[in-house]
Amino acid sequence: MTKALRAIGLMSGTSLDGVDVAMIETDGERVTAFGPSGYRPYAEAERMLLRQALSDAVSMSDRNARPGVLAEAERVVTDAHAEAVEAFLSMHGIARQSVDLIGFHGQTVLHRPADRLTVQIGDGEGLARRLGLPVVYDLRAADVAAGGQGAPLVPVYHRALARGLDRTGPLIVVNIGGVSNITYIDGDDVLIACDTGPGNALLDDFVLKTTGRPFDADGALAAQGRVDEAWVSRALQNSFFSAPPPKSLDRNHFAALSVDDKSPADGAATLTAFTAASIAAIAPLLPKPPRTFIVAGGGARNPTLLSMLRDRAAQASVESADALGWSADAMEAQAFAFLAVRSAKQLPFTFPGTTGIATASSGGVLTGI
Repeated sequence: MTKALRAIGLMSGTSLDGVDVAMIETDGERVTAFGPSGYRPYAEAERMLLRQALSDAVSMSDRNARPGVLAEAERVVTDAHAEAVEAFLSMHGIARQSVDLIGFHGQTVLHRPADRLTVQIGDGEGLARRLGLPVVYDLRAADVAAGGQGAPLVPVYHRALARGLDRTGPLIVVNIGGVSNITYIDGDDVLIACDTGPGNALLDDFVLKTTGRPFDADGALAAQGRVDEAWVSRALQNSFFSAPPPKSLDRNHFAALSVDDKSPADGAATLTAFTAASIAAIAPLLPKPPRTFIVAGGGARNPTLLSMLRDRAAQASVESADALGWSADAMEAQAFAFLAVRSAKQLPFTFPGTTGIATASSGGVLTGI
């Protein structure tokens, strides 16, 4: 085993809720120790700025451009991540010099792999200067430039975790953030991944618009509503759902779908069911039916969503990552710590079965060393 490094991973997802922080020790193949995790929420003004950045990014064709509010948003994102790391180190009494590497995902504002274009704002060099630590950033760009989907990136980390489970048959790790994505694992040789459809983004946007709350806490609003199954069936006719993996989505891919004619409860129930149904719909496109769905990300905290997925997942079991001793909240941040180490060691982390790239590849930019 090569030398294990102590790495901190940073993830700010398409849900625009905040910055997740997690520490692990890894050699890039296995996790040798799990450290603490933390969270720095975005303030409402920061969320509003990021929503405007998503809008201003729509017309981008140059990934280095920063039109509209994007330059300001990049500064805010970088500052928020620096504050998150500094607070994390202080809270847990971690000496800065004991950290080998930071994995910085940044904030995705545009993802169009068909145009070989993906944009994650966040100044990696600025973050490295402020923290005085090496930073790996821009982890999606190389894959997209080479013709891959650039997402999802975490399957290789899911496989590292799954090696510690006593399970037979194929399993799926589902991450439900703004977009939902899956990793299909069947032993060490089969690794398939893709986005499956909406995660929390449509639901969060609807709940914010109709109730003023940023999300449906504990799925309570959806639990009071009635699902419009005909609406869900129509939504699933989108050609994306029948396309085989690998495939990926922009956060706003399904934004034109509307439940504005429904009550807040019925709209939330219908959008929650759409997320569950779109995750379940990936099973027929995989080599074998999965026996287990392991759910991580923000959606793992939504019992209504988990219940709907159980109803639609055929014979498979559905369980939270937390129930396995994994961290549903910290998993993506942990993954970017893991990917940073793989990047620094030039180990591949995108594969033909995960992003559609022609050959297994590494990526990312290392700065601050």
